[in-house]
Amino acid sequence: MGDASTITIAVIGGGKCSQEAYDTARCLGRLLALAGCTLVCGGLGGIMEAASEGASSVSGRTIGILPGLDKRASNEFINTSIVTGLGQMRNFLVVANADIVIAVDGGWGTLSEVALAKKIGKEVIVLGKWSSIPGILPAKTPEQAVRLVRERFLN
Repeated sequence: MGDASTITIAVIGGGKCSQEAYDTARCLGRLLALAGCTLVCGGLGGIMEAASEGASSVSGRTIGILPGLDKRASNEFINTSIVTGLGQMRNFLVVANADIVIAVDGGWGTLSEVALAKKIGKEVIVLGKWSSIPGILPAKTPEQAVRLVRERFLN
């Protein structure tokens, strides 16, 4: 696929989450940025904010694809905000703009993103809740998820 500087990873998950899931996503975002990947997410709170915070903490690039029309709605760790006015339908744009999708727990919206990603041929790595879905790559830790990205997708 290429080197890490050309890879965009979508980190998806709930807008509300447990502290444990938040910490997992923050660590994941930091590790992805350290690997040189660009992070794309839905731009709001919860897992999206945590992953963006982690990437931002090491000067990583973050893109938020927002459901509404107000760029100011993005979390403070987003470098580039993209408004859509599409509500939940923006989930497709999040996964379509990534080379690889990594899900951290989440609810029905996250499951819809996993399904959309698989439908359009994206590889999906899952930490937590949806990790038993056939056709995805399960990971137990953020480190393992980034290792999968490196092993399977980076030359």
